[in-house]
Amino acid sequence: MPDHLRQRVETCYQQAEAFFQHRFPRPEISFRLRGQKAGVAHLTENKLRFNPQLYQANREDFLRQTVAHEVAHLIAHQMFGPRIAPHGEEWQLIMRGVYELPPNRCHSYEVQRRMQTRYIYRCACSEGGEFPFSSQRHRLVAQGRRYFCRRCKVTLSFTGEQRKE
Repeated sequence: MPDHLRQRVETCYQQAEAFFQHRFPRPEISFRLRGQKAGVAHLTENKLRFNPQLYQANREDFLRQTVAHEVAHLIAHQMFGPRIAPHGEEWQLIMRGVYELPPNRCHSYEVQRRMQTRYIYRCACSEGGEFPFSSQRHRLVAQGRRYFCRRCKVTLSFTGEQRKE
C-alpha cells in the first residue's frame, strides 16, 4: 500500500473532522480492487478498497479526487445514516464543502480490458449464427447445462473453436 494513498486518506479524515467538529473512526484500507472501479467504500464495514492499476496510471488525480470521493462516502454514511443516496446531496456537500472538489460520480480513467476467451457455439439452423460463450457459460455446459437456439429450439453445441477478444 503506497504511503501517499494512506496519507491522503488521513488528510481527508482530518479535513472532515475540522469541518464537522466530529471524530471519525479510521477505515481499513485495501489495495485489492480490479476491473473498472477506481475505488469502493464498504459503508457498514468502514472499509476502503482501491484499484492499484488505476492508481499507478492516474496517480495525481487518483489521490486528489478518487480517495476523497470514497472517503466522502464513509463520512456521509457516518454523519447522515444509511438511508441517504450514494451520490446524493449529503455526499455532494462533503465533496464541495469539505474537500472543495467537484462531486463527480465516476472517474474518466482509461481502463485496459483484459483479453477474454470466447467459446463458439452453433445451432442446427443456418439463421441462428454463432454464439460466443464466456468461460463461465462454457464451464456450465460442461457441467450439463443446456442452451437453446431461440429460432429452431435445438441445443447449441460447441464447435471446438475458441477466440481471444
